[in-house]
Amino acid sequence: MFHRAFAVLSAAALFLAACAATPSAGPDSPPALRPADGHFAGLQSLCGKRFAGRLTSTDPLDADFAGKPLVMGIVACTGSEVRIPLAVGEDRSRTWIITRTPEGLRLKHDHRHSDGTEDLLSRYGGDSLDPGAAGRQEFPADAFSRALFLEKGNPASVANVWATELRPGQSFSYELRRPGRFFRVEFDLTRAL
Repeated sequence: MFHRAFAVLSAAALFLAACAATPSAGPDSPPALRPADGHFAGLQSLCGKRFAGRLTSTDPLDADFAGKPLVMGIVACTGSEVRIPLAVGEDRSRTWIITRTPEGLRLKHDHRHSDGTEDLLSRYGGDSLDPGAAGRQEFPADAFSRALFLEKGNPASVANVWATELRPGQSFSYELRRPGRFFRVEFDLTRAL
C-alpha cells in the first residue's frame, strides 16, 4: 500500500512540475493565430500578383460573366487591408476590399463607373463569421448593406452571404449565396499572369 501511495504522489508531483514549467500566455506573449489571420496572411502573400479565373456556377443570372476572361489582382496590401480588383473582360468596375478587424475580417465591395465615380450600389459587404477557417471565411450582409439593398429596391440581397476561399498554391475563390442564388468564381494560383 505504501508503494502504491508513493507512486500516486510521485505521478502527481511530476504532473504539477510539468504544469509549472509550461509558460502561460502573458502580456508579452504573441497573440494566438486566429483562422482569419491565417486567411489574411495567405492573401498578403499573393500581393502584387494577378491570376486568371473562371465562372464555376451555372446560374443564368451570371450571363455577364460566362465566357469572359476573369482576372483578379492582389495589388494593394497593408498590414490591415488587401484590395483585389476584378476584371470581367474589359469591365474593371469591381474591387473586393478585405480588412482586418479586432474580431476577424471584413469584406466590402467597391463598385466604380468607368470615369472613377462610385456606383450608387457600393461599399456593401459584411464581417466574417467567427471563427471561420484559414481556408474559408464567410461574410453575411451587415446592417449597412441590408439597409442599402432595401433602399435600392433589392430586398433579396439582405440574405447575402459572401465567402472567400484560399487554397495556398492552388486556388482562390469568391462566392455569393442566398436562398435561390449561388455565384462562384475560382482563380488558378498555380500560374501568375
